[in-house]
Amino acid sequence: MDQSPEKPITSLRQLAAAEAECRRCPLYRDTTQAVPGEGPSRARFMLVGEQPGDQEDLAGKPFVGPAGRVLDAALKDAGIDRAQVFVTNAVKHFKHEMRGKRRLHKRPNNYEIERCKIWLDHERALVRPATVVALGVSAARSLTGKTVTIAKMRKTPVAMADGTTLVVTVHPSSLLRIEDEADKRTAYKMFVADLKAAAATAAKNG
Repeated sequence: MDQSPEKPITSLRQLAAAEAECRRCPLYRDTTQAVPGEGPSRARFMLVGEQPGDQEDLAGKPFVGPAGRVLDAALKDAGIDRAQVFVTNAVKHFKHEMRGKRRLHKRPNNYEIERCKIWLDHERALVRPATVVALGVSAARSLTGKTVTIAKMRKTPVAMADGTTLVVTVHPSSLLRIEDEADKRTAYKMFVADLKAAAATAAKNG
């Protein structure tokens, strides 16, 4: 079932309502709710993560869990006001597996990313950001339509078909998995530098 929206979507509120009714893939069955993007309707800067986590699924808001706290700190260190940024995910439902009573994250597959792409496309069309930052490989897959590596794309902004600049960097959750503190600090500094460079590109393009 294609389940494209029956009526034209002209606002973020309408888009969130349509996402809440989405049945384009099976992920909706085991989640609390769809998690729409959040931020100004005309943000120059858009951040795209992979999918909601456990806390995001419960709250209905993107990036409010551990990875969100890393992102908030990095945005602050990069001199970026999160309130001026549109934050969203490539996939709007939380994919997970049960481990006892805990819900553990599972990476969405290509089918799920492609089925959810319609909602990200609507967000981009409504917000019209100058620069979009893909946080991790799933977001990059959704935005480019192909599997890419972070290392290859990280330092090279890409012009998208609609004139938007795409910047690819790591997902903040990857920083949480680094055990060595020195390595973690280095990776964090690189992430902040990526955000700072992307924001400068957005300001120039905007």
